[in-house]
Amino acid sequence: MTLEIAIGPPRLAINDGLSFLVTDQDGQITWPTHQGLYASDTRLMSSWQIYANGEPWDLLNSGNIAHFAAKVYLVNRLFETETGPVEAGNLGLIIGRALGHGGLHEDFDLVNHGAEAVEFNLEVGIRCDFADLFEVKADSVVRRGRITTKWTPGSARLRTSYVNRDFRRAITITVDRTPTKPVYANGRISFDIRLDPGAGWHACLLYDFEQGQKTSRASRVCVDDCLSSKAAKRVSAWRSMVCKLSTPNGEFQQLYNQAIEDMAALRLPIEGTDQLEYVPAAGLPWFIGLFGRDSLIVSLQNSLIYPDFARGALDVLARFQATSHDDYRDAEPGKIMHELRTGELAHFNLIPHTPYYGTADATPLYLIALHNAWRCTGDASLIERHIDTAEKCLDWIDRYGDRDGDGFQEYETRSNAGYENQSWKDADDAVVYPDGTPVKGPKALCELQGYVYDAWQRMAEIYDARGDGDRAGQLRAKAKTLFERFNDVFWDQASGFYALALDGNKKPVLSVASNPGHCLWSGIVAPERANSVVKRLMMPDMWSGWGIRTLSADHRAYNPHSYQRGSVWPHDNGLIALGFRRYGFFKEAACIAGDVSGAASYFMQHRMPELYAGSARTPTTFPVQYKRANVPQAWAAGSCFSFLQAIVGMRADAPNGKLYIDPKLPDWMPEMTLTDLRLGENLLHLRFWRTGPATHWEVCGGDASLVETYNCATGPNLSEACRGT
Repeated sequence: MTLEIAIGPPRLAINDGLSFLVTDQDGQITWPTHQGLYASDTRLMSSWQIYANGEPWDLLNSGNIAHFAAKVYLVNRLFETETGPVEAGNLGLIIGRALGHGGLHEDFDLVNHGAEAVEFNLEVGIRCDFADLFEVKADSVVRRGRITTKWTPGSARLRTSYVNRDFRRAITITVDRTPTKPVYANGRISFDIRLDPGAGWHACLLYDFEQGQKTSRASRVCVDDCLSSKAAKRVSAWRSMVCKLSTPNGEFQQLYNQAIEDMAALRLPIEGTDQLEYVPAAGLPWFIGLFGRDSLIVSLQNSLIYPDFARGALDVLARFQATSHDDYRDAEPGKIMHELRTGELAHFNLIPHTPYYGTADATPLYLIALHNAWRCTGDASLIERHIDTAEKCLDWIDRYGDRDGDGFQEYETRSNAGYENQSWKDADDAVVYPDGTPVKGPKALCELQGYVYDAWQRMAEIYDARGDGDRAGQLRAKAKTLFERFNDVFWDQASGFYALALDGNKKPVLSVASNPGHCLWSGIVAPERANSVVKRLMMPDMWSGWGIRTLSADHRAYNPHSYQRGSVWPHDNGLIALGFRRYGFFKEAACIAGDVSGAASYFMQHRMPELYAGSARTPTTFPVQYKRANVPQAWAAGSCFSFLQAIVGMRADAPNGKLYIDPKLPDWMPEMTLTDLRLGENLLHLRFWRTGPATHWEVCGGDASLVETYNCATGPNLSEACRGT
C-alpha cells in the first residue's frame, strides 16, 4: 500500500468575489499575521480569537465545504468556573463560516456533552486594522487614518470604521438568532452561557462590509443551508456548462475535478452584467483582483473547457486599455493593463495600480486570446466588438513595444514605483546573466518576440476573415521578418539553445531558462532547431522530475525554493507542453503532463499551487510547495487544461464548423472521454482509447461531421495548420 502524502499550506481559506478570509486551521487569526478578512484589497479584520472563560479551544478538525464556506470543530480545554472545573472535551463548538453577497455569515453551535450543567463566559475577540493588502504582504503596515468603534446594545451591533480623508471602510458585526444577550467590553463580544447536559446553543454573527457609501450585507442564511445559496447555485451552473472529463487515471481525474472547482472559486463577476460573464482572479490570497496577463492566459487554457470564458477578460481589459502616456503607471496608448487595485494605497496614488500597465506581454496576449476565442466560439461579433481595441494593441506593439525600432520587443519601467521585470517572470531577481547578476535593460525577452509573432499571424487570419487581405499580408510579412531576425539574433549555435534575452546593449543573455519553451508554443522556433530546444529543456539541470525548472540548476543564481530562479511553475510547464506538441514532440509533452499532474497528487485536495520547489525528484522525495504560494491559483489550475489540449491535439475552427484533433493518449491514460465539449453552439461527446501504441477515437454524441483529424505538429505555421487526414 502506497503512503499518501498531502502537502499544503497550514491554513483555512474561503473566498467569494473580491472578499476572502484566511485563518489558522482552528479558525482563528492570531496577530501578528498576514491572515485576516479582506475585501477589495483592505484587511477588515486582523485578529479573531475565541475563549471559554479566558481559555483557548482545541482544534479537532476543519475544512472547506465549498470554496466560499468552511467549518471548524473545536473542543474545550480544562477551565475553571465558579461551580467547579469543566473537563477538557466536555464542550463541542462548531464554527461555520460562509462568504456571500459581499459579507460574511458566521455560526456558533455549542453542545454540552458533559454530565453536569455548565456556566461560563464565551468571548470572541476581534480587532480591525484596515491595512492595505500591499502593506500586509510587505510586512510594513502604516496607519494613516483613524479607527473608531461603536457598540449598540439594543441591536447587538458592533461597528468599526476607518476614515482617511475621503477613503472610508467599515465592518459592522451584528449578533443574531441567539437567546443570550451579548455584551461588548475590552475588545470582546461576550456571551454568558448556561447549558444543561446534552443541551445546545446557537448564535449568528453577521459581518457587513462597507466601502465608501456602499454596504454589502452578509447572507442571513445559516451556513448549514449555504449549499443552496446563490453562490452555490452559480458553482453548480458552472459545473454544468464546462467540459467534463472521465478517465481511469485517478490522479489526472482528481486534478481535473479540482481545477474545475478552482476556476469556479476564482471567477469575478463583472459589474453591470447578468452575472453570467466572469473574469478570473489570479489567485488567493495576494492576487484576488483583475490582472491582464493572468486572465488572458487563463482564458486560453479554458478554450477546451469553456471557450466563452474569454469574453469577460476581453471585455474588461478593453475598458482599461491605456489611452495616454503616464510614466508613473507605465502606460502608453493601446497598452493592456497589468493589475488593478482598489485599496487605500491605490486610492491615494501611493502605488501605480489604478491600474498599473507594467507588463510587456499582456498586449500581444490580448490579440492571441481574441483570435482563439473567435476560433472556438465562431462568434464574429467578438471580432467586431474588439477590432478597435485590437488595432490599438497592434499600434502599441509597433510604437512602444519596440522601444528603439530594432524590430524586437523590449521593456524598461519609467516609474519610480514600477516593476523591474515585466514579463511573466516579474520578480526583481528573475532575469539574470550567467554570473547571477541582474540583467540591465531595456530587456528583450525571447518569449515576447514569440508572442508578437503569434499575435501578428493570428490577426492576419482575422483580417482575412474580414476581407482585408492587404492588412493580413502586411502582418504576415512582419511576422516573417521577425521570425528570421529572431532566429538569427537569439540563437546561440554553441549551446544549441536560444538566448533568454537581449540586454540593454543588445548582447544575448545566455542563461538557460524555461522561457524558450514559450517560443515553441508561439511557433517562432525554426523547425530544424526544435529538437535541440526540447532536448535542452529535458536535460537534468532543467528537468526536475516534477516539471521543467524556471532556471537551470547549474546556474549560479539557482535556488529551488526561490520564486522564479529554479522553481517549477505548472502554467509554465503547460505552455511548454503545448509547444512540444506543436513541433511533434509528443513523448516529451506527455512526460511533462504526467509528472506535473503526478506532483499535484501530493498536494492537499489535488489542488495545484502557484509554484513549487525545483528540487530533484528521487524515490524518497516529494514536491515542496513554495512558502507563500497562492492556492488556489488560476493559471496553475488551468495547467491541467493545457495538458489536456496537448493530449487531444485540438484546434478549433468554429467559424467554418470544424474541430480538428490529433489525439495521442500517453500510456498512463489508456482511455478518456470528454462530454459537453463546445464548438460554437455545438456540444460534442468524444471518446478516446489506446490499443497498443495507437490512439483511437469516436464521436459518441453531437454532429460527428464536425470533427476531423489533422497533424498538429505544424511548427511555425498557423493558417495552414488544419490539413485534414
